[in-house]
Amino acid sequence: MAPVFHPITLAFLFFFVFHSSLAAPVTYNVANFGAKPDGKTDSTKAFLTAWSNACGSTRPASIYVPRERFLLRNVVFTGPCKNKAINIQIDGTLVAPSDYRVIGNAGYWLLFQHVNGVSIRGGNLDGQGTGLWSCKMSGKSCPNGASTLGFSNSNNIAITGLTSLNSQIFHIVVNGCQNVKMQGVKVIAAGNSPNTDGIHVQLSSGVTILNSKIQTGDDCVSIGPGTSNLWIENVACGPGHGISIGSLGKDLQEQGVQNVTVKTVTFANTQNGFRIKSWGRPSNGFARNILFQHAVMVNVQNPIVIDQNYCPGNIGCPGQVSGVKVSNVIYQDIHGTSATQVAVKFDCSSKFPCSGIRLENVKLTFKNQPAQASCNHAGGRAAGLVQPDSCL
Repeated sequence: MAPVFHPITLAFLFFFVFHSSLAAPVTYNVANFGAKPDGKTDSTKAFLTAWSNACGSTRPASIYVPRERFLLRNVVFTGPCKNKAINIQIDGTLVAPSDYRVIGNAGYWLLFQHVNGVSIRGGNLDGQGTGLWSCKMSGKSCPNGASTLGFSNSNNIAITGLTSLNSQIFHIVVNGCQNVKMQGVKVIAAGNSPNTDGIHVQLSSGVTILNSKIQTGDDCVSIGPGTSNLWIENVACGPGHGISIGSLGKDLQEQGVQNVTVKTVTFANTQNGFRIKSWGRPSNGFARNILFQHAVMVNVQNPIVIDQNYCPGNIGCPGQVSGVKVSNVIYQDIHGTSATQVAVKFDCSSKFPCSGIRLENVKLTFKNQPAQASCNHAGGRAAGLVQPDSCL
C-alpha cells in the first residue's frame, strides 16, 4: 500500500525543498569570465566580475580559481555584499606583475574591504617582489611597495592553507577587523628582503593565527596599535625579526595593545624572539596582559627583548622618553640558544617603568654557557628555573 502523506507534511516537504534550493551555493569560475591561465594575460577584470556576481548573490557563493597561473594587477574587492558567505577556492597561483612599478604605489596588491564572511582556501600568491627589493637595496628612488593581501574594516574572515611568496612589502595585513582566523598559512621571502612582515595585525580584535610557517626579512608577526584578543599558536618563525608588538607610541594619541597570547613557537636564526618596542617619545599607548609561552629559541640574537627607546635615525625623539606603559607580561617555558651574550633585555621607559614582568622556567644559553640578562626601569619577578639569572 502506498504511503499517505498528511497535507501539512506535504507542505513542509515542499517548503524544505524549495528553500534548500534557494540556499544551495553557487560557484563562479574565473575562467568562465575570461581569466587566462597563462600567467601573462591580465585577468583582473575577470576576477572583479566573478567577485561582483558572488557579492551580489543572495545565496552563499564560491569563486573558483583553477590550477593555473593568473596575472592580476592591484585589485580591490569591495563590500558590503548581499550574502555573508563567500568562499574563494584557489587551486592555482595568482601572480603580480613582474614590473614592480605597476602596483608599487597601490598600497595593496589584493585588498578586501567592508566584507563579511569571506574565506580564502588554498592557493599561492606570488608577489614577485624581488625586483623592488633590489631597487631598495641599491639606494635608488623606488615605490614604497604593495602589501600582497589586505583585509580592511571586515568581519568573520577565514584564511586556510594559503601560501604568500615574495611580497613587495607586508604579506598579509589585517586592519580594523573582527573575528579573523588564519590557519596553515605559509609565508616565504628572503631573509634580507626589506619590510616584508609576514602577518601584520592592527586595530583589530579576535584574530587567531594557527599552525603557520613564516620565513621572511622582517617580523614574522607584527602587532600594531589597537590590537586586542590576539591568539598565536604553533608557528615556526625564521628567518625573520621574530614576533613583535610594536613599534608603539609613534603617535601621541594611540590605542593600546592588550590580551595577546603567543604559544608553542619556534624561532630559528631570527633577529629577535619575543619583542615589545615603542618609540622614545610621549604617547598614551600601552601594552598589557601579554603571555609568551612554550617557545624554543635556536641561535636567536635577542630571544627576549623590550625596547622602549626606539628612535630610528635619531629623528623626532632624541632626549625624549616613551609614554607607552608596558605591564603584566609573562614569559613562560622558554628554552634554547642565544646568538648574543645578553639573551634577556628589558630596556623600559624611565617615566613609565615596565611593571608586572614575570619570568617562569626560562633557560637560555650562549655558547653552551648561561646567557646574561639586562634590566633598565623594569619591575617584576622570576619563578622556577630562570637562566640567565633574573635582573628584575
